[in-house]
Amino acid sequence: MASPAQAARAARVEAGLAPVVIEGEKPQRLTLQQRMALYRIPGLSIAVFDKHAIVWAKTYGVKEAGGSEPVTLETLFQAGSISKPVTALAALHFVEAGKWSLDENINNRLRSWTVPENDFTKEQKVTLRRLLSHSAGTTVHGFPGYAVDAPMPTLVQVLEGVAPANTAPVRVDLVPGTKTRYSGGGTSIVQLMMVEQLQKPFPQVMRETVLKPLGMSSSSYEQPLPPALAVRTATGTYASGKSVAGRWHVYPEMAAAGLWTTPSDLARVALEVSSAKAGKSKRVLSQAMTKQMLTQQSERFGLGFQVEPGTGQFRHGGSDEGFQAAFMAFSDTGSGVVVMANSDNGFLLFDRLIASVAAEYAWTGFKPEPVSPSAQVDMLMRLKGVDTALAWYTAKHREGLKGLDQGDLNQLGYRLLADSKAADAVRVFETNVKLFPTDANAYDSLGEAQLQLGQKEEAITNYKEVTRTGRGECQCGEGPREAWRAHREVSAGPPPGGSSAQELEHLARYDLAPLLERVKDFDRLLPVAVTLARVTAKSCADQEWGPLLAFRPSPAASPPKSPRRR
Repeated sequence: MASPAQAARAARVEAGLAPVVIEGEKPQRLTLQQRMALYRIPGLSIAVFDKHAIVWAKTYGVKEAGGSEPVTLETLFQAGSISKPVTALAALHFVEAGKWSLDENINNRLRSWTVPENDFTKEQKVTLRRLLSHSAGTTVHGFPGYAVDAPMPTLVQVLEGVAPANTAPVRVDLVPGTKTRYSGGGTSIVQLMMVEQLQKPFPQVMRETVLKPLGMSSSSYEQPLPPALAVRTATGTYASGKSVAGRWHVYPEMAAAGLWTTPSDLARVALEVSSAKAGKSKRVLSQAMTKQMLTQQSERFGLGFQVEPGTGQFRHGGSDEGFQAAFMAFSDTGSGVVVMANSDNGFLLFDRLIASVAAEYAWTGFKPEPVSPSAQVDMLMRLKGVDTALAWYTAKHREGLKGLDQGDLNQLGYRLLADSKAADAVRVFETNVKLFPTDANAYDSLGEAQLQLGQKEEAITNYKEVTRTGRGECQCGEGPREAWRAHREVSAGPPPGGSSAQELEHLARYDLAPLLERVKDFDRLLPVAVTLARVTAKSCADQEWGPLLAFRPSPAASPPKSPRRR
């Protein structure tokens, strides 16, 4: 329970959210609850810590969209990628224990699977240091998880990209140590190494090494959760406000995305890191190793956390199916905040909420970001409608506003698609194509929306534009699902199955299968899909397209179903 003084500060944080600014109108203040309703966020949980102690924690809303059971301080949320730096704590603990080293070839420690060697790894090797700092050159940005009733792959199947895994194989397509590129696939390699070297299940390793020593009694890496913890969880919610089927997804990629926890437990992680850096605790890491963890190792990362040199700030975000979370802390002052939401729209609210906390506690190391074009056009759409939003964005594009990107309207369009507003989505995507006529993804997205409206001829035209504008661009490696669209709520359905569809598995992974499925014009559109495959294969190290490029459908062939992915 917060003290009266801290409760008053919490109230000021709630009241201090920056107003919504619409040109030509008086700034509009929205309460936290009004913003949650606007973004269709059912529940929210926050913990604030300052001067090396948790000063208050509070919850808002309900555990499930449309439900009445309130979120409490004991409600568990999926932490998404915040799982990674917590995993890093354990991995570094065993570096200090002499179980493995930061800079040896990771393949020396792997048994059942090893990172395939290729031209990129001839001289520079994949190491733990590079994996934890996202500079190992490994592929697969993130993971969509699996429906609770879906077949569950082993970790080796995930790494090899074979059924029932729903992601591409983890490979190296950059020289290790030469570039920072976020890779959940790399963190999964760390998971396999830890399990094989320690001969213990990963949740047990994390419980014994980090969770129990830090008093994180409401946290677990178990996937799926045991019933005793499952009853305490929130239900994931899509951007449309619809609950995730089965309440959540399951993540065998535990190190990268599998942590269930609360903001208060994650605050304990931040406080431990701060104390260890100051030499006041070594429950997990020594002072020297903690300083190394918080030292920039690559473009944006230390070992696990993102770091801001010169400020003492370390942070990470997280996103699982229907859940989002944000973690920000300052190591020198033991201050920070953790926010978690059971919604894919959580990040639309987090920035303003965190900025209000930082202002209330006068954290000088925090620099609030201006409202992004993506957030502003989304807010305009929600408050004023699609016409106003598009008019504003088009005007800003004409004025040359910095920071505009095809992804701004792309996100807006997919939110409309998820909300069954395909006609409005087409208008958004059409505007995107006009403003960014050389972007392949803009045409791809417009084609998908047109398919939903039954505009098959127009969709075919725009999918062909993808081959023209995308020629020579590498779409594997860094987020291929992002490049070829991961339309979670649009492209629902089971993975491809049966020998007749096996050769098209790669199409499904790259989101070309939804095109074939919905148009029901397999023979006509397969050449377009194959052209896209050739474009990517031409410039990518990943040669998994081989079987597809040689494939020719039989007259009886039927289009595969598309997996649901993010």
